[in-house]
This record gives sequence, C-alpha cells and structure tokens, in this order.
Amino acid sequence: MFRLNLKIALRNLWKNKTSSLINVIGLSIGLAACLMLLMYVTYEWNFDKQAKHSADVYTTMTNIPSEGGKISKTFEGSTTAFGPAIKQDVPEVKYMARMDYGKKNLIANGQNSFKRMSKFAEPDLFQMYDYQFIQGDQQTALNNPNSVVLTESTAKVLFGTTDVLNKSVRFRDKFDLNVTGVIKDQPDNSSNKFDYLMPWSLYETIDESARTLSWENYSYLTLVQLKPGADLAVVNQKIYGVLKRNTNDAHQGQMLFPLAKLHLYGEFEEGKSMGGAIEQIYLFVGLAFGILLIACINFMNMATAKSEKRAKEVGIKKTIGANRASLIMQFLTESIVLTFIAVIAAIALLEVCLPTFNNLLNIKLNMSYFNTSSWIGILGIVFATGLISGSYPAFYLSAFNPIQTLKRKVKSNSFFAINLRQVLVVGQFCFAIILIISTLVIYRQIQYIKNKPVGFDINALVEIPQDGELKTKYELYRAQLLKSGAVTSMFQSSVGLSHRGPNFMDIRWDGMTTVDNTQLFNQVATTYDFIKTNGIKLTEGRDFSKNFASDSVSVMVSASAVKTFGYTNPIGKSITVFGDKFNIIGVFNDYVWDSPYKSNNPMVVFFDERRTGTITMRLNEANSLQQNIELITKITKEINPAYPTEINFLNEIYTEKYNTEKTLGILSNLFGGLAIFVSCLGLFGLVAYSAEQRTKEFGVRKVLGASVTNLMQLLSVSFIKMILVAIIIAAPLSYLAMEKWLTKFEFHTEFSW
Repeated sequence: MFRLNLKIALRNLWKNKTSSLINVIGLSIGLAACLMLLMYVTYEWNFDKQAKHSADVYTTMTNIPSEGGKISKTFEGSTTAFGPAIKQDVPEVKYMARMDYGKKNLIANGQNSFKRMSKFAEPDLFQMYDYQFIQGDQQTALNNPNSVVLTESTAKVLFGTTDVLNKSVRFRDKFDLNVTGVIKDQPDNSSNKFDYLMPWSLYETIDESARTLSWENYSYLTLVQLKPGADLAVVNQKIYGVLKRNTNDAHQGQMLFPLAKLHLYGEFEEGKSMGGAIEQIYLFVGLAFGILLIACINFMNMATAKSEKRAKEVGIKKTIGANRASLIMQFLTESIVLTFIAVIAAIALLEVCLPTFNNLLNIKLNMSYFNTSSWIGILGIVFATGLISGSYPAFYLSAFNPIQTLKRKVKSNSFFAINLRQVLVVGQFCFAIILIISTLVIYRQIQYIKNKPVGFDINALVEIPQDGELKTKYELYRAQLLKSGAVTSMFQSSVGLSHRGPNFMDIRWDGMTTVDNTQLFNQVATTYDFIKTNGIKLTEGRDFSKNFASDSVSVMVSASAVKTFGYTNPIGKSITVFGDKFNIIGVFNDYVWDSPYKSNNPMVVFFDERRTGTITMRLNEANSLQQNIELITKITKEINPAYPTEINFLNEIYTEKYNTEKTLGILSNLFGGLAIFVSCLGLFGLVAYSAEQRTKEFGVRKVLGASVTNLMQLLSVSFIKMILVAIIIAAPLSYLAMEKWLTKFEFHTEFSW
C-alpha cells in the first residue's frame, strides 16, 4: 500500500511541476531558515552547559545597595575573602575556585611571542569543567606556582605541536613557566574561555590585592560547585550569615547564581534575575517556526486551490471502494515526500549560506552530520512539517462526496473551503507585516544609538596596551612619538576610554545627606593632556597641568558627578575618596565609556603616573594614516621589542558596543526578508493557478474588450483585500510590541503611526 501511495505521490508531483516547484522552493527556504535559526538558538542555549555537572556550578554575583535598602545594581564579581569563607562555613559547597576576569597577555617560546587570553584560577576549576587533557594530569597541573596549562591551539601556535609537556614558556617577558598540561580548545559558547591558564598562587605573587583576603575589593570571580541536591535558596541564606559575621553590611552583598543561566538571564532588578538575552532566543524560535509555518500555509493553499482538479480522482477511488483513511494516507504521503525533497534542498542551501551567516554574527556554527540527536531533530521537523502542511488538504480532499465529484459539482458547499484559505493568507501576511515593521524599528533604534554622540572626538584616536617597557619608559616613548610628528598629543591611563569598571562607592562630599554613599562612581587614573587628547568637552576649570604641583591631590569630575554632589560652583570644592582629600579642578561633560544604551556612572579622574594600563594617542591628521601607523610601530618596537605592537582604533572599539542589537538587526532583516519572500511566493502560486483555471473566462472577456489592466485587477483585487486586512490586524500588534521593546532602553528612538 505504501509503495502504491509513494508511486501516486511522485506521479502527482511530476504532473503538477509548477505548484510542486513553488512548494519545494518555499518549504526548502522555510526549512533552511528554521534549521539555521535553531542552530543559533541551540548555540546560545548551551552557553556554559558543556560540563557534566554544569547544573551544580554557580558564579558569585554582587549586589550594590542604594537608598531605602534597595539594590541599584547587580554584577558578576566577588572579593578574595568570599570563596575561602563559604567553603569553610557552608557544607553544601563541594568545590570553589577564585579566578581573575582574564585579559590578553604576552606568552612566548623564545622569539615566537603572542598576546593571548590568559586566566589565573585555583585547581578546583578542573573539577567543575570537563577539560579534556591531551597532555598532563588535571589533579596536579596547577599545583606548582610556576606552571601553565595551554590549550591545543595555543600549544600549536607556540611550538607547532601538542607534545610540549615540561617545556618552558615566558609570561609577560618576566616569568618562566613550565607547561604542565595541554587541553582541548573550549567551545566558543563558554564564558570562562582562555588560551592558557595559570595557578592562582602565581597571581598572588604578581597582584598584591589578590594575595590579601579582602571583603572590599570586588575585582575577582568566584566559581562554586554545590553538592548534588543542594537548595540554592538555603545556601544563599547561609552565605548571608557568613557575610554578616565578616562585614557590617545589612544586605546580602554577595550571592550565588547558576553560571549556565547567566548568559541568557543576566539582567537583574533588585537583586533578582529579570530575563535578558533569553527574550531574543524566544523571538528567534518564534521567527524560525513562523517562517516554516508560512511555507506550510503555502502548501495548504496550493493543495486546496487544486481541489477541483483532484476531485475526480477522489470520486473514482471512493467509488471503487477506497475508504477515507486510505485517501488521507495518500495525501499525507504526498506532503511528506515533498518535504523530504525540500529538506535535501534545505541542507544544501544551509551548507552554502552557513559561512556567510557565521561571518555576519562572528560565530562558528556547523552542521554535525554524525550527531544522532541532530538527525533526530531534523527528521522530527521534516515529519512535523509534512503532517502540518498535508493535514488540512488530506482531510479536506478526502471528505468529497463521490457522486457530486463525478458529476463535477464540487462547489464549495463547505464553509471552510474558501474562507480558511483566506484566513491562512491573511495570517501569513500578518506575520510578514509584523516582521517588516519590527525590522524597521530595530534598524531605526540601532541607527539612533549609532548616531548619538559619544561625547568626545572619536576620529583619529588610537589606543595601545601599556605592556612591558611602555610602563617604565612612558616619558621617553611620549617624547619620541611627539617628536616624530605621528601624534599631536597622548596620555596614559589606568583604563581605556571605553571600559567596564573599576567602580567604587567609598566617596564623601560636603553636604552629604546620608551616612554612606550608595551611588557607584567610576574611577580613572591618568596623566597630563587627558582632555586635550580625547577631546571631551571641559565645561568648567582646566585639565591636569605640569604648571601646578598640587594636581597630585586634585581631580576632574563628570557633570553627573557634580549633580550627585549638589555643588553649584564645583571648582575648588573638595571630595574625600578612600580617606584621602582631593580638590576639584575641572568638570567635563559625561561621555559614553560603558553601555551606549543607558546613562553611565558618574566619573572621577585622578592624576597618578604610577597607575598604568592604556596609552591613548591623537594621530596627526596632516600625515597619512599609513605613515602615522608605521612611525608608531617603529618607535614602539624600538622601546618595547618583546611585545607585538597592538594599535586599536577607538571608532572600531565603539562599534563593538552595538554588537548585541546588531545581531538582532541582522537576523530580523535576513529572516524577515525570507518570510516576506516565501509569503509572496505562495501568493504568486495562488494567483498563477487562479489565472490558469480562468483561461477561458479571460479569453471571453478579451473578446468583449477587456484590457490587460482589467484582467490584472480581476485577479488581484481579492488578494489585495486580504493583504489590507492583514495590515489592519498587524500594524497595531507591531506598534504595541515594539513600544514595549523600546522601553528596555533608556535612550531610544520614537516612532509614530
């Protein structure tokens, strides 16, 4: 029976080539788009879930209090004292590992030197993650302070092989480290990714604040694995008790949060997770199945449009004894065969488009052909698509009365024959119109934020990490660069102009109305020519100057900081930071240093030549860009030969700040366009079939004097009515949805009816 149904299905598909081709194209595009989006969703969903015990691994979050006992901000970070204290006092803690946030540092094998992402961590990290050791033993790999674990790709870059156990590498051109392990590269969807890992005990010799058990410095990460079955709420309550015993805080300053949830649920209000990137995941899942559903609707519409043509076949089969169940099976077989043909085309399309998709989003997705779960998922989608697209035509066509069909009296005695087709067309165009409007609003929001001034002259500004000899020979470096004419001004600072943290709260000012400050302030330590180089507008006072010896105890502050202080004439007023008194000598306009979507914390800029980190330069625009870069590279290499020269353009750094919404914009544009194309493809099929059925009528009308315009109007008017109905339904829904989406941003565009 199945062979007969299959033969009839293939014969019918071949006989109706145009409609079959339209259905195959629509379904293949729908399936390819659905599979591609689901691959991206799976990538995001599996963030930090690769380890066997990932569900028991937690990271430490810190709550910043505000007035009235509320929490103003929650961020991932902890103190150095937190981890050891909870491991000792909370019995549910199985493993604990302190880590730094990680940064690019120099690692070298002789003259073969590179800057790669480094991290420091305690040995328990190997118990939480399922690192695959190619060389070495995870139980002892971080026992020696002067040891290092390399990833497979880093080992090959440095040595050309992974057989590097007990070989030596040089870290920061200062420390010789022994390679005690080589591990497989971590997946990109891991938040604790690194190129090489070093012991926390080494970090304690490099960073004094890491060695001190402090409850006040929140500059570190603490990961914890709880015992199976541990109740997080109970554990956090016990942690609160530990904090009260060791600090004077009346609120829960630090708490545990599931690491695997942080990527998607990273937005917090009042210390509680309120969602985050998970909203985009839901959107993309809806988009994936929405496009596939549009393709299925096309199939239904085409099948029911051909109902009169298939009626005779149904009538004859019923007359010779076929029952309804066998007819349903025949039509479902047709739809599943068509879907199988479409999925082959979809996989080919996916392979062609995936590299471009990866480049657009800067990720590495690939189709795993040897993964059983992938094939189960694909086959599940294929059968579901075949059943959904074929179900209505199967039940509709199999219900025809054999006597009426053989007498060619199949008019639409069924209410659903015409009206459901109209509902489906209206539905698919509602979806397409919602996508069009949403895409336009997302594009406008991205452009609005991009065009919003960052608060300083971003052009011709470059940054160089202050590594190696650039820390101790900054004045020589500065003198040579200015003399070369490559730059017009420059300064060194503890952080770059675009940065996250360091933030602090230990600040007091005259006229404070509360006992303790609850507002987070951002701190930057810099040298001369800070304002002159970056171009931030100075509204009052002056920049740091060599003419004033008192600048070592002076600060410049942002306009929002002055507003927080309540000073009307801030120049000459004082503030106290970490117990030291500073005089305000300048006030500058706030600029974007963190997120461009919301107000950044007030900033205090100190003068401190000892705190190094980044060198910022303004290029000489009288020279060509290539000439400036060549001069900077030459001088940098002469002074700091051990390190590669890294010149970062500020405009490129700030472009990266828009990546989250850029991803949303790219996906909504791309797949919104596909949804519209598939919808129009289905509409074209219906119109083409309608025209084919009415050939005789059009001939008569033309003989009677009808023009081509009249005939086009006759064909199009019913479909235009349906699209107008779709617009009336979709426009208000889109408006309400995008209004709600825009409220997530403090700075957002406006759009009207």
